[in-house]
Amino acid sequence: MHPQHTRQAAIPRSIEDMTPRFPIHSLEFAADPHGAYGAMRRIHGALVPVWMWEGVPATLVIGYSTAVRILNDPGHFPADPSKWQTTVPADIPIMPMLEDRFNAIRKSGREHKRYRTALNDALFGVDRSVRPVVESAAIPFVNEFCRDGRADVLNQYILPVVFSVFCQILGCPPDIGARVAEASAAMFDGVDTATVNSIMNDALLDLTTLKREQPGDDVTTRLAQHPAGLSDQEMVDQLVLLFAAGVEPPVNLIANTLLLMMTDSRFISDGNRLALSTRNALDERLATDPPMANYCATYPPQPTLVDGVWLPQDQPVIISMAACNTDPAMNNGEFLDNGWNLAFGGPSEHACPANAKPYGIGLAEYAIDTLLDLLGETKLAVPQQDLVWRPGPFHRSLTALPVVFPPATQLFTL
Repeated sequence: MHPQHTRQAAIPRSIEDMTPRFPIHSLEFAADPHGAYGAMRRIHGALVPVWMWEGVPATLVIGYSTAVRILNDPGHFPADPSKWQTTVPADIPIMPMLEDRFNAIRKSGREHKRYRTALNDALFGVDRSVRPVVESAAIPFVNEFCRDGRADVLNQYILPVVFSVFCQILGCPPDIGARVAEASAAMFDGVDTATVNSIMNDALLDLTTLKREQPGDDVTTRLAQHPAGLSDQEMVDQLVLLFAAGVEPPVNLIANTLLLMMTDSRFISDGNRLALSTRNALDERLATDPPMANYCATYPPQPTLVDGVWLPQDQPVIISMAACNTDPAMNNGEFLDNGWNLAFGGPSEHACPANAKPYGIGLAEYAIDTLLDLLGETKLAVPQQDLVWRPGPFHRSLTALPVVFPPATQLFTL
């Protein structure tokens, strides 16, 4: 891509002069993001000035074709945030999600290739064993509430199952996992950077030390033993990325998909037709409400003209996967069985690694199917409009998912 040659308006504008600037970290945005994307599109077009956090500006890309061009142009849009982060307060709550680290999502060129190769190699084959791991992890959590006839399945089932499965895949023991869980929750909920980094780094350094001393058949060991020769700090930074990508997004995907399946008649069987499958529901959610709605941050190293808009040097350009996937210029509202959506980062060098994507989809599918197989007819316990969405510029995440179901007469066993 050569931004100076993309289609341009008659008089180029600067994103910094465009108004209004939309806050994407607010409660109002979380409650109705697609309404906000519609307003953005009507006022600004494909490139939108936003507040990523209070006082922290960014450009949000909501046009599909524009996003694909940016994602495929790492020369003009590198992912390294190091210069940007010197221009904002170090303690802003979103910093742990964006700060410079020695891992594939934050580096370009030779460093990026080295980290990404090590990560992808370490993840090889993790999808093949995920079904039995999900089933064995799920039953103890379901047994804690199956006789009650009601539960908050987000916090009582989805989150603990996903975290338990991922810790097993990584070879992370429960005591270290508990510390990582504390830091991970703090990262997405906007707790101060120093606290998050201190808890996370200490826990993951302990995990690295453990796997160097006591290797096993797990992702962390394969990273530690990889020919890339990762240092302790590089190991910590790969593990930060793995936990950030391997827990919160699958949790959101499972919860959001389960909500769709409980509230949309296409996914509910009746006497006249079969319901669409869990995989159909996952495909649709990945397009319409991906678990990471706005991310893939890049930072142009010089002022860059795109679609008639000047983007400032070293300031974040964020891709809205949710808005791009639902761009009216690119689709007619059909989202099933699609391979084009940007939920996994699209066609770019920073897209989800090839060996990670099957794991994420398989984990979500098996977690949903296991829950529904065990509980039978599960329904939303409150009106859908009463559900609360967590504010934040990046995720699409519920605070709770209360359901009701026929109480079980006995506990489940493997």
